[in-house]
Order: sequence, then structure tokens, then C-alpha cells
Amino acid sequence: MTEVVPTAEERLRGVGLRITAPRVAALGYLDGHPHATADDVAEHLRERLGTVATQTVYDVLRVCSEKGLLRRIEPAGSAVRYEGRVGDNHHHLVCRSCGLIIDVDCIVGAAPCLTPDDDHGFAIDEAEVTFWGYCRDCAAR
Repeated sequence: MTEVVPTAEERLRGVGLRITAPRVAALGYLDGHPHATADDVAEHLRERLGTVATQTVYDVLRVCSEKGLLRRIEPAGSAVRYEGRVGDNHHHLVCRSCGLIIDVDCIVGAAPCLTPDDDHGFAIDEAEVTFWGYCRDCAAR
């Protein structure tokens, strides 16, 4: 059975955002290019749409992240990255050498898949884990 993935337009409507060409193009790009930087998204938007202001790109990424359409990740020592895979509490593998980022599914179950020894009264709904190491290619060098 094939999973039906909502279009960018459907996702934008679903969270009450206006459908604009930069938003649609950014979501579409990130569907196929997870862990892209704002610069990557800007380059794609300019290739696809022509002149797009840098502030427009940042506004699109910010509002889509705030509305839960994108996830913003910030690996230490790297530019902020964006991905369209949201709401599943997955984690990341990051190569210390080349910066490759790979999604890793939570293997414990429902979110959050980690439990702190003391939650200090927080109602925890997400855990973020980054595994660091060397990808196969970099480890072989």
C-alpha cells in the first residue's frame, strides 16, 4: 500500500497559511533534500522562481517551522538545517568529517523515546538525540 503524501499546498492550507510560490517551492525542495541549509533553499528558489529576497527565504523557513511543517535542526558546528520530516521524533547521525546527516528512527517507541531520570515537572513531548561519528567513507580514509 502506497502512502499518500499531502502536497505542499495541502500542508500549507492545513495549518492556515497562504499558498505562495516561495512556500510551495521551499517545501517541495525540502521533501527531496532533507537537512538543507537556508542557503541551499535560497539557491533552489532563485533557480526556480527568479529573484527571491534572502529575507523571504528566512521568513518562509521560520513560519513553516513555527507551524510544524518543517523541523529546524542545529548540529553543533554546522549551519542550521531544515527538513520536512516532522512529528515522528526521529534522530540524526552526523559525520564529524564531511557533515553528512542521516535520519535515524526512534527505536524505543512513541515520542518521546527517551525518558530523563527527573522530568522536573515538564510535560515532555519530544527528545532530540544527535549521534556523532564518521560516515563509512570518512572512516575508511
